[in-house]
Amino acid sequence: MDPKHDCTSEETGVTDLLPAERRSRILEQTRAHGSVRVADLAQTLNVSEMTVRRDLDQLAQEGELHKVHGGARLAAPGAASEEPGFLRKSRLHQEQKSAVARTAAALVKPGMSVFLNSGTTTFALARELRSIEDLTVVTNSPRIAQVFEDRPAAGSQVVMLGGVRTPSDALVGPLAVRSLETLHADVCFMGVHGFDLDTGLSTPNMLEAQINGMFLQQAHRGVVVADSTKWGTVGLYSFAALEAVDDLVTDSRLPENAVTELEERITRVHRVA
Repeated sequence: MDPKHDCTSEETGVTDLLPAERRSRILEQTRAHGSVRVADLAQTLNVSEMTVRRDLDQLAQEGELHKVHGGARLAAPGAASEEPGFLRKSRLHQEQKSAVARTAAALVKPGMSVFLNSGTTTFALARELRSIEDLTVVTNSPRIAQVFEDRPAAGSQVVMLGGVRTPSDALVGPLAVRSLETLHADVCFMGVHGFDLDTGLSTPNMLEAQINGMFLQQAHRGVVVADSTKWGTVGLYSFAALEAVDDLVTDSRLPENAVTELEERITRVHRVA
């Protein structure tokens, strides 16, 4: 058999992998060593360096790693300025996000106008809301807009703000701000990077902080939807104090002492199982 077409390399013992499996191997190597080189990965995986670079581009877009000259390094977790990609965040704490979304959806009635900022918890909420009729949904998330476009309920409409797309798939910037200045909603559901007693609500992105703050200002009622892992997390930019929020919907893993402190700042705290 021609060695070029043999699906197993005698030197590496690596069988041809599907792209997702190959990227999983790359992540394993990056986590094990902290960084990886394109040339080394190409040899280990028995693929071309161009294929490795495409895989690294995809993983960087998803927020799993950072590209550097000749390779990549692991994304530093928990950095205040780090802005994880949507796909990376969507895989985290899915059960808690779903529970939070179901409880938050019960606050919405037919005929209401709703703001949904860009985020994985608000994306889960959008999937719960899409069956409610006569909703007007305003969002800066193309992914959330698509949820409603795919399965529109009777009488519902979606308004998507314009702007520049961030790594977390939010549309931000002057165009988004100007669009939102003239809009008002019954309720704003706000996903956050973190919430904290001292810093309030925060995000790693300055322009996202600007549009998030305006979402809250332009709504009659502000509801933060966040799983308990966001408690105590502080992003680089604060955009609202806890007192600016009417409701917090979170999960039952939020500590009792945190609930007590939050109830002094926020009108209603909903903890769901």
